Amino acid sequence: MLPLRLATNGRNAPLRVLCLGAHADDIEIGCGGTVLRLAATVPRAEFTWVVLSGDARRAEEARRGAALFAGATNGTRVVVKEFRDGFFPYGGPELKDFFESLKDEPTPDIIFTHYRGDQHQDHRVVAELTWNTFRDHLILEYEIPKYDGDLGRPNWYVPLDERTCRTKTGNLLDAFVSQRERRWFTEETFRALMRLRGVECAAPQGYAEAFYAHKVSWVT
Repeated sequence: MLPLRLATNGRNAPLRVLCLGAHADDIEIGCGGTVLRLAATVPRAEFTWVVLSGDARRAEEARRGAALFAGATNGTRVVVKEFRDGFFPYGGPELKDFFESLKDEPTPDIIFTHYRGDQHQDHRVVAELTWNTFRDHLILEYEIPKYDGDLGRPNWYVPLDERTCRTKTGNLLDAFVSQRERRWFTEETFRALMRLRGVECAAPQGYAEAFYAHKVSWVT
């Protein structure tokens, strides 16, 4: 977590974190454990939680997820948009306009977004627009396990303890009731990926979340 601490650069200011997800549950699956760690260890962290696609039910789940994962902090703002699920590549101008509007928000210190190599078209478009919009920021791309088998070789790891893993999986199953019937949406799936990434980085308690960090600079 050293580079995450460096993002504050010794300032007496909150750590601003922008979390971007195409759908409700993406952020929580991809970086929920890391968010839990930040919320627990950086009391002044401020989260902007952006979910780009959600009907009324999914929007409520998105807000529930944000409250469970980042709600312990004082500054959490949730934005849920209504872009059509599965059609992001065909809604380019409207999506681009929304991302441009994010420049009017306070500058984030850390941005969590989708992996640019994700085979889901909505995820991939979000990653591309993130990089188009934010040019001088720490961007960490998270991964989502799925049928497509598109997991890559991440290069940034956040070790997690057993309690955090248990909280993450419990929160996912609690918040996203609409997804429970999906065969992949299980505690075993989420723990398996965290366990694999924990092996790769020799995490002390055996679990980790992994990210793709394409450009990282040392700030002094």
